[in-house]
Amino acid sequence: MKLTKFAHACVALEKEGSRIVLDPGTFTPDAKDAVRGASAVLITHEHFDHFDDALLAAALDEDRDLRVFGPQAVVDKLGDHGGRVRRLDAGDAVSVDGFSVTVHGKHHAVIHPDIPVVDNLGYLVDETVFHPGDAYFVPDAPVDTLLLPTSGPWTKLGEAVEHVRAVKPRRVVQIHELMLSDLGQNSTRTFLTTLTGVEETLLSPGESIDL
Repeated sequence: MKLTKFAHACVALEKEGSRIVLDPGTFTPDAKDAVRGASAVLITHEHFDHFDDALLAAALDEDRDLRVFGPQAVVDKLGDHGGRVRRLDAGDAVSVDGFSVTVHGKHHAVIHPDIPVVDNLGYLVDETVFHPGDAYFVPDAPVDTLLLPTSGPWTKLGEAVEHVRAVKPRRVVQIHELMLSDLGQNSTRTFLTTLTGVEETLLSPGESIDL
């Protein structure tokens, strides 16, 4: 399986001619390119930096085979498009064009008590790569590659370290890093690798790795 990093929290996964995309949002300038040709899009939660509803509505109209999965808020904003937009909940397991996906977690991390907490789903794909959305939720399953959010109004470096220690992945890939400078991203990588002993990979938008 190949993972391609796009800006912010968006990644694409490919294998055997199939392609799925996770969290193409408005902070991802090339989100349209990421979605084009994909068989499905998985959305962790409704925040605009993870979910560009206008882009996906247009993509659903253009590609009658495209499917979108996410929490109820995604269905509410897009409509069901004849069943091609589907709600997922924690505990669900689905097969998406040859990819197995299990759903974990429930809520977005707390930003501030005055800001409502929305539903947030984490996705474990092919029992290999875990995208947690905006939460440091620990899935009850082994994880080989953890996609780790490292910047944003809810993140803390210490909590990120403890999350990696709890999940115990073989590899960490930074996501949600857009609010960090290059120096901040590299500093975070050094801290994480030193404190967890887990290989930490920093990818630029457009870069790919084999999992």
